[in-house]
Amino acid sequence: MSNHTKKRVSIVGALAATALLALAACSTSGGTATTSTSGAAAKIIKVGFSQVGSESGWRAANTKDIQATLTTANGFDLKFSDAQQKQENQIAAIRSYIAQGVDVIAFSPVVESGWDAVLQEAKAAKIPVVLTDRAVDSKDTSLYESFLGSDFVLEGQKAGEWAVKQFGDKPTNIVELQGTTGSAPANDRMAGFKKAIEGHPNLKIIASQTGNFTRAEGKTVMEGFLAANPKIDLVWAHNDDMGLGAIEAIEAAGKVPGKDIQMVTADATHDGMQALVDGKINFIVECNPLLGQQLADVIKQIMAGQAPEKRILTKETTFTQDQAKAALPTRQY
Repeated sequence: MSNHTKKRVSIVGALAATALLALAACSTSGGTATTSTSGAAAKIIKVGFSQVGSESGWRAANTKDIQATLTTANGFDLKFSDAQQKQENQIAAIRSYIAQGVDVIAFSPVVESGWDAVLQEAKAAKIPVVLTDRAVDSKDTSLYESFLGSDFVLEGQKAGEWAVKQFGDKPTNIVELQGTTGSAPANDRMAGFKKAIEGHPNLKIIASQTGNFTRAEGKTVMEGFLAANPKIDLVWAHNDDMGLGAIEAIEAAGKVPGKDIQMVTADATHDGMQALVDGKINFIVECNPLLGQQLADVIKQIMAGQAPEKRILTKETTFTQDQAKAALPTRQY
């Protein structure tokens, strides 16, 4: 019997013991079972999670939700690491989790490529892997159990469809603030947007450059766009933070964001939504960072010997200014 199979069997045994204790409690307390006994019997699941970094408000909300969900009270022992947007740091973290013998490894890949070797090591150690938020481009899908996250292509497509509707046949110069080069959201959002504006030659992407999903770099790149291009009609930013940086650059150049230069972004974080309410952003495509509970559910499925869905999508929408005004007071991130 493999080590991982033994782990699963032990959990099943623990759950069975818990059920028997609960039944006993029911028979001696007038039908009201206590939870303290079952909590003591349940096995804590050790999870190693490697986060991309802390580059944006979206990422901060994602980290907070995962840490708040994978707690000891919920049956987890979470070992968390921040890769600071460096793939080598993530690979080192994953190898550390393998050495520690965790039950499950989860991570949000910095980039799509270059993961096969370390994922093969996890597979050899019988440790299942779950991808969150971002995908890998490995052809061997047996290297991970499930990928939980957004449809980035669809997000880009929604942004492009809005641009088509907003500008119609009017000649439109677009600049694109890309996410981290080689990352799934950057690749896919770029592809989705381009697909949506195909057949509309009046919509032209005249400049495209990475801002690494950060507000500071979004501002710097936008300053360069403004200096090199006298006429810009629309900014397509792959996330709110870069869009917010672009707003600073636009205002510093004496222009009015949302009017002189329109803007569409992705994420729908609190700061982005506020900018939409203020009229500085014109349209936002949501990317939901609150993945903690879905990740917990997937991990519990795996540890119970069940096969989760290979691709699990998060539920997301889009926001106009009026919709943002209605949603912002109760926004969780």
